[in-house]
Amino acid sequence: MINDAAELARTYFETGTLPGLPEGHFIGGKFVAGSDGETIESFDPGSARAFARFSAGKAEDVFRAVEAAEKGLAVWRDTAPAERCRVLNRAAMLIRERAEYLSVLESLDSGKTLDEARGDVRSCARLFEYYAGAADKLEGRSIPLGAGLSSWTEREPVGITAQIIPWNYPTSTFARGIAPALAAGCAVVAKPAETTPFTALVLAGWLHEAGVPAGVVNVVTGLGVDAGAALVRHPSIAHVTFTGSVRTGVGVMQAAAPNVTQLTLELGGKSPLVALADSDVDKVVDGALWAIFSNAGQICSAGSRLVIDRKIHSEVLEKLVQKARALRLGHGLKGPDVGALNSEAHLGRVHAHVEAARQRGRSILTGGKPVTDPETGAGWFYEPTIIDGLPCDDPAVQEEIFGPVLAVQVVDGADEAIAAANGTEYGLVAGIYTRDISEALRLARAIDAGQVTINDYWAGGVEVPFGGNRKSGFGREKGLEGIEAYVRTKAITIRH
Repeated sequence: MINDAAELARTYFETGTLPGLPEGHFIGGKFVAGSDGETIESFDPGSARAFARFSAGKAEDVFRAVEAAEKGLAVWRDTAPAERCRVLNRAAMLIRERAEYLSVLESLDSGKTLDEARGDVRSCARLFEYYAGAADKLEGRSIPLGAGLSSWTEREPVGITAQIIPWNYPTSTFARGIAPALAAGCAVVAKPAETTPFTALVLAGWLHEAGVPAGVVNVVTGLGVDAGAALVRHPSIAHVTFTGSVRTGVGVMQAAAPNVTQLTLELGGKSPLVALADSDVDKVVDGALWAIFSNAGQICSAGSRLVIDRKIHSEVLEKLVQKARALRLGHGLKGPDVGALNSEAHLGRVHAHVEAARQRGRSILTGGKPVTDPETGAGWFYEPTIIDGLPCDDPAVQEEIFGPVLAVQVVDGADEAIAAANGTEYGLVAGIYTRDISEALRLARAIDAGQVTINDYWAGGVEVPFGGNRKSGFGREKGLEGIEAYVRTKAITIRH
């Protein structure tokens, strides 16, 4: 396997593809052809051209994968926790050793920059390391009932978990759900997004190579309406982890309801970055730039709303616009600041949001249109965009655009900032900038969000639990809380 990013990029630009791409689904410890042989093109967003094909999974492929998972579960749930720990650590080591290949593939598949992809891969390896350390610490407790009775609890795996993986962070999200599931002793059937199918397939093969038994991790690629729907409805699935839109999440809940399947849902957000009057202006500017334009804004927890005090509004926006205009767009493998949007359809959706704001007479300070790679004239790119002075009821404030579009809301004082921050149906993440620690803590507790950062954005790592409130979903991933979805408590009592 080639593991040099520069060589892989040269190979791709010369041949139009990457060496070593897997074919078929990964079921029962090996790559297998799809049930009907149908395939789908996979596109490079940075060039808008297809670079590979992957299997279009159907219900029959899902049934095969679940059957394999049932066999794998019987082995893995009885594997000693210390051995699970060793296997997951070996998997993390393989990911780190082969990180450049996976990073290039991630960049090519998703459109993000190579540096962003490298961060995603580092997070993936770290997640396997972190949950390896938790595998042998899922302990029960004893319950005192008095003479003649002994009672205790045991933590056991829930069973087979379905992982519906999104396209914006396919590598780290794969690990975010699958690493704790494996640590707990569960088996997995994963369905990656149809626009980013390959990293999940590669990782499944590496996990098997690291010692995960056949059938414990299975990957079925294809469309959500075919493979994803069949997976969520399968009666042998005990738990579903889904990351995506509210509309699709509601559909997942409805499909899982007849089987009373447990769910972890992360359904996006419209997260506020709140800047009070005493904030460090330069920190606010850098934080806002990072929060909305990373990964071209295609992040559920992106800081897509800047809730800013009127006293610093002009100074912050002047600097922020200048920095936004200086960002370089281009193919992810060529070292730009901002990569491509994931698909042509998504590019159209982002632009439709901005055009609608323009038609409403909103002030677009910079950006506001699709562009192409300046070197090739191809690809699905969108200018970093800032829309200023928006009222709370404006669609650009209320709706998740999921692109490099920042909505600015001007407030007077901290109480108005709290009201604005809580003024949408979401509650995923929030950032707070202020020099007053007492005020910062007051806002942190008053803002309805699953994760709040003060004087930074996205501070913390895999150790910090992540998840949303309200229509941002429920359940927590990452941190020690992330393993709770994959274990259940059994109480055992003996009279003696």
